[in-house]
Amino acid sequence: MAGIDAERAFIPIRIAVLTMSDTRVAKEDKSGDLLASRIGEAGHVLADRKLVRDDQQAIRTIVESWISDPQIDCVITTGGTGFTGRDVTPEAVKPLFEKDIEGFAILFHMLSFQKVGTSTIQSRACAGVAHGTYIFCLPGSPGACRDAWDGILKFQLDIRHRPCNFVEIMPRLEEHRKAQG
Repeated sequence: MAGIDAERAFIPIRIAVLTMSDTRVAKEDKSGDLLASRIGEAGHVLADRKLVRDDQQAIRTIVESWISDPQIDCVITTGGTGFTGRDVTPEAVKPLFEKDIEGFAILFHMLSFQKVGTSTIQSRACAGVAHGTYIFCLPGSPGACRDAWDGILKFQLDIRHRPCNFVEIMPRLEEHRKAQG
């Protein structure tokens, strides 16, 4: 049965948050604020936070720097997952994935459907792993960020969650590199 195993010790991870927006500035970043708040409330560390314009190369450069930083375990992006010409987050980030976490998008859409109905189809939320770092690309609305955190990430980023979680397999994400080198 799924749930928190209170007998296990919590292990905080270091999470970076990147907001994509052509229209907002940091003080108006409600989605980034929500994620930063949830990260802290859960006991994790906000390792870095940035806001960048919807520019594919700028997004990729920041995410690449974070996945190469051993002090960052997880990257969460918000914004740029729609279909407009400016929405380029999946195009910027997905080429970095070594492995897709396909179930994330499926579960996100299931949760989102309960709130926004068929409008969930307009999101290209996605997730993957690159250089031992988890990457989650969320839509830009606070509601979508809340759904993703409260319904998925707060559990999967908690080592106490049973029957399994992302944190307990973190030490094994780079096994292929160790075997090659």
